[in-house]
Amino acid sequence: MGADCVFCRIVEGLEPSWKVYEDDSTYAFLDISPFSEFHTLVVPRKHFESMFDLPSEEVSSLSLAVKAVVDLFAVKVGITDVQILNSSGAVAQQDVFHVHFHVVPRAQGDGLDIRRKTHPEWQSNFDSLISRLS
Repeated sequence: MGADCVFCRIVEGLEPSWKVYEDDSTYAFLDISPFSEFHTLVVPRKHFESMFDLPSEEVSSLSLAVKAVVDLFAVKVGITDVQILNSSGAVAQQDVFHVHFHVVPRAQGDGLDIRRKTHPEWQSNFDSLISRLS
């Protein structure tokens, strides 16, 4: 993907970044539009647009990198609360089309308010939903 993808350019060292963690298959860096201090993006080095395109064998290394970032935060700066977020697809509010996870440190009173609207009325459809997956 290279020139068309800002995350590919970051991984290739063609754009500036503030590296938090890296290994052979992943790269983690501070988000340029942070929700909180140490807000970090974790990306695979190879370009995959979303979770739908990410091969199963890449999921493990990406998950391990997210865990490494969380552990680094805990050990080095005492962070004990994080939100881990991924959006896959435009309707899901993905804004950079290179699969990535946000690791967002949280603190009491930080002003972040990520709320979800629930739909308990959908519970009555659970049997039909499960049958569609079988």
